[in-house]
Amino acid sequence: MRVAGFGFTSRATLASLRSALGRAGGGAGLTALATAADKADAAAIRALAQDLGLPLHAVALDQLASQAAARLAPAVPARYGARSLAEAAALAAAGPGARLVGTRVISDDRLATAAIAEGDGQ
Repeated sequence: MRVAGFGFTSRATLASLRSALGRAGGGAGLTALATAADKADAAAIRALAQDLGLPLHAVALDQLASQAAARLAPAVPARYGARSLAEAAALAAAGPGARLVGTRVISDDRLATAAIAEGDGQ
C-alpha cells in the first residue's frame, strides 16, 4: 500500500494539494490518500481523491499522535501530536511498520504539505 498523507490549512485549494503531491513525487503508484479525520470533509481533499480515483482515509487523532516516526513540526497543533500531519497521516494509513518514502514537502503556496509512506495496510 502506498499512501500520500496531507496536512493543509482551511485556505488550501485543490491546486495547493496538487502542488504538494507533485513535490512529494506525484500520484504514480498511490493506492490511497490520508489526512486527519477532522480535515477529511474539506472540499479540496475530497476533490483530489475523486480526481485521482483513490480512497481517502480519515485518520483518527489518536492514531496521528502515536506516529513517533513523523518529524516534529512546532507549527502543527498539539491535537495532531505537534508532528508533521502529512507524515503521520501517511504512516498511520499505510499500517503498522510503514515507512516514509517521501518526507514532508510544502506546496508552492505554502498552504498544504504532503508525504508518502508504504506499508502493508491497516
